[in-house]
Amino acid sequence: MSDEGKATREAASRVVLVTGPSGAGRSTAIAALEDLGYETIDNLPLSLVPRLLDGALSQPMALGIDVRNREFSAIALIELIDRLTRTPTVRLEILFMDARADVLLRRYSETRRRHPLSPGDAPEVGIAQEIDLLAPIRARADVLIDSSDMTIHDCRAEIARLFDMGQRDRLAVTVHSFSYKRGVPRGLDMMFDCRFLANPHWVPELRPLSGLDAAVAGHVAADTRYEEFVSRVRELLLFLLPAHVEEGKSHLSVGFGCTGGQHRSVAVTESVAKMLAEAGWHVSKRHRELERQAQVLPGVKEASGA
Repeated sequence: MSDEGKATREAASRVVLVTGPSGAGRSTAIAALEDLGYETIDNLPLSLVPRLLDGALSQPMALGIDVRNREFSAIALIELIDRLTRTPTVRLEILFMDARADVLLRRYSETRRRHPLSPGDAPEVGIAQEIDLLAPIRARADVLIDSSDMTIHDCRAEIARLFDMGQRDRLAVTVHSFSYKRGVPRGLDMMFDCRFLANPHWVPELRPLSGLDAAVAGHVAADTRYEEFVSRVRELLLFLLPAHVEEGKSHLSVGFGCTGGQHRSVAVTESVAKMLAEAGWHVSKRHRELERQAQVLPGVKEASGA
């Protein structure tokens, strides 16, 4: 490629087109890219995409496309990909989120959702049709991520590794809540134990709620040790985060654990994440046990603890 061609490509706007079979983690990928600073739009009609990308973009963009799109067809999507590839102002990348058919079927069975291609039939019918329909797109993918054996955190971390824009002055911080009974999440850089705080599990009216509820958060915050604990954690993180930026780190994971991952760790995670965001850091949150209850990818349904 000539120097002029390289300069043109570097000046082009980065656009990531995210697709893949339903249940493979496309929504997770879109959310992860948004956390990385991409402007995200999900399921825009294919005919409107070229108009959207006409002219310079103010920031990188991620577009989610799947079979629910009213104009969707493999031919139409390939034609769109070809058109955008030839557009000098666009630097297109295809991210294909994939998973094994048996994993997709398990996720649909656990969430009891209807497959968009077979709403009146068994999910496996729609899954097979969608895999076949998307095969030509899969073959065109620049990046293929198989989420079959991944958690949401694994998917987000992999996307951050592949699509972070390499800005040394920004650090993506993920704050996790988790249950010690289920083990410590993989990939944590720092971890804090919240089990010394007052436990809402022992208050009957609070037990079925989570740390996202104001009543639970208020109960945890009423512990005389809460304010100093959260304040010290905040000071520690604000001291350490700039040092991680200087070391060139693009992502940092901070975990807060309690017995069941439903009350105390969730409330503290929400509080600390808000404090960091107010201090200007790029923050995302993950509540592992609440996600399991909600059957979000990978869709494992379990009872919560204290």
